[in-house]
Amino acid sequence: MKNTFLFCLLFVGFSRIFAQDNFNYEVLVEPLNVPGVQGLHSFVFAQHAGKWLIVGGRRDGIHARQPFNAFPANQNNNLFYVIDPVNGQVWSKSSAELSLPIAEQLQSTNMNFHQYGDTLYIIGGYAFSATADDHITFDKLTTIQVSAMIDAVMNNTSLVAHVKQTSNVIFANTGGQLGKIGDTFYLVGGQRFDGRYNPMNNPTFTQTYHTKIQRFKINNSGAQPTFSDYSEWIDAIHLRRRDYNLLPQIFPDGTFGYMISSGVFQMTTDLPFLYPVEIKADAYQAFTAYNQYLSHYHGAKLAMYDAESNQSHNLFFGGMSQYYYNNGTLIQDNNVPFVRTISRFTRFADGSYQEYVLPIEMPGLKGAGSEFIPNYNAPYLNGEILDINALVGDTILVGYIYGGILSNSLNPFSNNQTNTTSADASIYMVKLVRSEEPAHVPVASLNPYAMRVYPNPSEKDITIEVDMTNAKNARYLLTTVTGAVVQEGELLDLKLHNKEKIRIDRKIPPQMLMLTVIIDGKYFLQERVLKK
Repeated sequence: MKNTFLFCLLFVGFSRIFAQDNFNYEVLVEPLNVPGVQGLHSFVFAQHAGKWLIVGGRRDGIHARQPFNAFPANQNNNLFYVIDPVNGQVWSKSSAELSLPIAEQLQSTNMNFHQYGDTLYIIGGYAFSATADDHITFDKLTTIQVSAMIDAVMNNTSLVAHVKQTSNVIFANTGGQLGKIGDTFYLVGGQRFDGRYNPMNNPTFTQTYHTKIQRFKINNSGAQPTFSDYSEWIDAIHLRRRDYNLLPQIFPDGTFGYMISSGVFQMTTDLPFLYPVEIKADAYQAFTAYNQYLSHYHGAKLAMYDAESNQSHNLFFGGMSQYYYNNGTLIQDNNVPFVRTISRFTRFADGSYQEYVLPIEMPGLKGAGSEFIPNYNAPYLNGEILDINALVGDTILVGYIYGGILSNSLNPFSNNQTNTTSADASIYMVKLVRSEEPAHVPVASLNPYAMRVYPNPSEKDITIEVDMTNAKNARYLLTTVTGAVVQEGELLDLKLHNKEKIRIDRKIPPQMLMLTVIIDGKYFLQERVLKK
């Protein structure tokens, strides 16, 4: 058990002046009773005409610590579910009639997925494969015609004609996220994990983080989907993320893209990332000047946009987090416990960020591996981002939260009590209620550290200056512009002298390098360094 630290809640005691927060809503989370709903987490969803299609995921709780008992095949979800939240009905149909490669993938967990129009695109996922006689990450791209599949499940007719599949090693990905900008798909982060999970890192598995964003186009018009125009952005520091949240965004310049929120694990320590990464059509950028403390694992989230004030607001519902509040105090728990927190992470028109904790909490330690499903009777941009300026009325149903992992304690995994967790069968309605003064409390989001690096350019030696008066340790990494680590080490003198000299390995050829300094596994600083 790692130590738990207490940090006093800081309000607006920063050197910069906050932008005006124009989010004038409180949030309600209300239970919705739909008889016959199965508890699931880490699944795939799509919707058509108000009905949800649910694919894959798991019926048990958080995975066990014992390799022989982790991710048992009999807890895979091998049924297709259709849920009608308005009329309170549920239908299901087995995937057994599908070909074995398709059926095996579509009962896996943590698949990457994206719905565009009437097509659901599904990539990868992790589960036991009878074909491979082992747990694997599937190297599959599968497409589903959503409306036809919903009809087939409801009417108990054949599923076969509504599913297509192809294979390629680039699709062997679990725990990443799939987005689409224009006609290009973005497969972001994730990992390839083959074999049985082992908490002691014994050789029962192989694991490779996908430290990249993969870009490609998909043609779904033929007998099976094909892809083209493949390219990738590689970054071993900022893109080494899995089990995170990817949120669609409209950025201050009016362009559409995505924001990577948190995720696990950092290269140098088994802790979540705290800062966001923005993805646009032709580039990505890490924003290490701002930290997000209250949501660190994949779960239900809602992206919103206010065009009048040019602000993006992102809501996060429960899940798992390295930090949470207890009686007004921000608690750090490096075991990353289950939490009840509902929080908001806002980007202002000047590109700055601010996090807020909401007065309402989830009704239990739940939300990890859940999904937010939009109510399209409310106004959505691109089907993904709630249009705040177009909301009508004082109380608006904007969507639903379904599924996830339910826990009775903060740290069941660390305490070897995974059998006390379960897949949550709850559905909650999420409503926004107009309020001129919402009780959302700002969290200390600004990175308090700044770095000076000189000389730059340099032939061999650089000096790093950082005021580390309140820090415990620091580590540096030198990477190429394509993300490969070429040199790393501890910064031992910064704590005493706020200055340390680094000798760049003479074997590294002249080139542009990225210098990253990580303080206490919490704050990231980065600067370009030209080696002459």
